[in-house]
Formats: sequence, C-alpha cells, structure tokens
Amino acid sequence: MKPVRLAIAGLTACSGCQLTLLNCEDELPDVLRRFELVYFPMAQSGGHVEGPFDAALVEGAVSTPADLDMLFRLRNASRLLVAYGTCAAFGGVAAMNNGESQRQELLQTVYGNEGSLPESFAPAPFGNFVSVDWTIRGCPPEKDEVVELLAALLAGTLPPVRSYPVCTECRSRENLCLLLEKGELCLGPVIQGGCNARCPATGIACEGCRGPVREANVAQELELLLERGFGRDEVERRMNRFKPGWDYGKRR
Repeated sequence: MKPVRLAIAGLTACSGCQLTLLNCEDELPDVLRRFELVYFPMAQSGGHVEGPFDAALVEGAVSTPADLDMLFRLRNASRLLVAYGTCAAFGGVAAMNNGESQRQELLQTVYGNEGSLPESFAPAPFGNFVSVDWTIRGCPPEKDEVVELLAALLAGTLPPVRSYPVCTECRSRENLCLLLEKGELCLGPVIQGGCNARCPATGIACEGCRGPVREANVAQELELLLERGFGRDEVERRMNRFKPGWDYGKRR
C-alpha cells in the first residue's frame, strides 16, 4: 500500500495539538510505517510545503500575513485540510479578546511601546479563509481522536461525526453534575463531547475547550446560568474563552 502523505504544521498556536500526535507513543511506529511525513517541522528537519499531500493537519489561529500565506499554500497542496484543534476551528484562546480592545492596544500590552510592533490582525479560524474538510476539536485534542482520524485516512475516508454534548459522557460515567448539584459554572450542556468528560470526571467544570455541540441550546444554557446566580459578563467571558462570537439568543 502506498503511504499516505501528510503535512503537519502550526500557525499562531502553542504547538500542543502537534504534541498530542507525538504523545501517541504506542501508535507512532505504525504511523511511521504507514504514513509519509513529508512536512512536520516540529518533529523533523527538512521537508517541503509544496506537496502534494493526501492530508494536512494544521493547528492554530490565523493572525498574521505569514499564517495566511501558509494556510493558503497547505490548502492548495492538500487533498484534505484538517483544522487541528480548537484554535484552528474557532479561533481559540488567541481570539478570546477580539471584541474587547483595539488590536493595537493588545499588541502594545504584550510587546511594549518601543520599537516596531509585529504585523498581525484579529486571530480567526480557518473557515474564514478556506474550505475545511475535517475538524479535530479540543485544546489539545484527545489522542484517541487523532488516531481515529489517521486510521480513517488509511481507509480513504473520514471518522463519524459526533453530535452529543459533554453532559452525555458525564452521565454515562455517573459523575456528579457540577452545574445542577454543585452549582458550578459548567458548560457541559452546550459543548461537543468526545473527551469522555475528562474535566468533570475529576471535579473540574467544563470550560468549553471543544466548542459548541450541534444544536446547542445556547439561550437555555444562558438562562439556566443566570437563574443560578452567575453574572452575564462572567458567563460570556467563560464561553468566549475558546470560541468567541456565540449567539446567546437562540439554538445553534
């Protein structure tokens, strides 16, 4: 069988999504046998971005002209483009302050007032610029989902789409409900499952790192949280942490 040609790269990101793949220690020997890692700067030197690639797994938000150029090059060179992680899918943490301050003020806060500031714009997800064939959610993604995607690519297909919230996984694990029973600001009802309720299972309220589940009833979640005494600013700040721009007035 001809190896599947892959590009794995990062834009404005922490590299945690790429590290998730490298943390799949048990599966890496099979990955190296079955895939040709043509371009993977984090893991190996050399390589080229021209392609062609069967698939490109790209993490990070788009926030600089260099990011945008790299995204276009990978999109043009790849049969499939995968938005790898929450930043690529929704903007992520990099975009959480997009609506609160002027971009120039944010840059000066980080880099200071002296010297030239880097050229950048408000961080944005891939879908604002190019077509995306598949998305792996999470900050970082679950290793099982990365392996699932790689196995599907070998079979010439894509994994099944998940469409259930974190709450479903929480109940299947018989966890105590942190929202209803503990009164904590948990976003589980409106967040895409797939993490096996990793945080609630350890007593940590869902922060929403996987982004909205399909058909999320955002208006009802907001109403429920307000009824339980949380301030609207606090709720919106929490929900915008990984996915800015929620519509709080309707079901998605």
